[in-house]
Amino acid sequence: MSGMALDILIVGAGVAGMEAARVAAAEGAKVLVVERMGPGGQVATVDRITNFPGHDEIGGFELGPMLQDAADEAGAEFVLSEVAALAPVAGGWRAAVDGTPLDARCVILACGSERRALGVPGESAYAGRGVSHCASCDGGFFRGETVVVVGGGDSALDEALVLAPMVGSVVLVLRGTEFRATQGQETALAGQPNITVLRETEVIEVQGDDSGMTGVVLRDGGGTRVLPARGLFVYVGLTPRTALAEGLAERDQDGRLVVSGRMETTAPGLFAAGDIRQGSRALLAEALEDGQKAARAALGFLQTGLAAGQQG
Repeated sequence: MSGMALDILIVGAGVAGMEAARVAAAEGAKVLVVERMGPGGQVATVDRITNFPGHDEIGGFELGPMLQDAADEAGAEFVLSEVAALAPVAGGWRAAVDGTPLDARCVILACGSERRALGVPGESAYAGRGVSHCASCDGGFFRGETVVVVGGGDSALDEALVLAPMVGSVVLVLRGTEFRATQGQETALAGQPNITVLRETEVIEVQGDDSGMTGVVLRDGGGTRVLPARGLFVYVGLTPRTALAEGLAERDQDGRLVVSGRMETTAPGLFAAGDIRQGSRALLAEALEDGQKAARAALGFLQTGLAAGQQG
């Protein structure tokens, strides 16, 4: 890929990135998408997605390839890899991909976000050995076992409902007193006899042995206790993947990139779409719209003949 001249480099193949690729490539731009996880990004780990434009319900594992097919048909190219560095150069931007320089006239960052960790002792030690962020991926390993889900939002309730028919029992740990989810999810949760909700409770430690995770230490108003469990699924928010833009474009206090209504960052020729931009509500329909806006803005930028570090 050395010396490859691109019109638009898109980092991330989630909903925003793939939609940006489709729109830009359909207009004749030379587009390359670089993604480390595969098409769909985090969406591919979601069991059921409801009300995605054009679909009442679709599996996350189906949505990713569907988005890639649409981008492929439009003429975009896809590489399974990771962008290690990004810097402005005369005439555009230079990215390091697998140690190889890759030049593009402009860049759309659609890197998405990653699940936030609890940050408690034992969590990282048992990652992949009981601790997970994907119920549909890992739930089958815990048939007949007790698992713990942490969180009170839509994702936590969704994943608890996915786990319920797979495992022996689900303990949903809620730090506060009220859920931050839709009423429909709460109603569905109440109809699952093997889901127990613990309110005003925190997981403060993950325990285990050579076989993997064996339990969690809980803290509530009455003190601490050990809850035996083989799995822990954590859904306590998202952290935007904006490290590539550090020192290049302005970020807000949450680490998200500050953008205009056209998805322009504060760096000329650098655009952002999806979860990583300021004000994102992490909604799929919103990410789809972001991708369209970023693509159109990037196409407009190409037409002006301006690029980072160069006028005219």
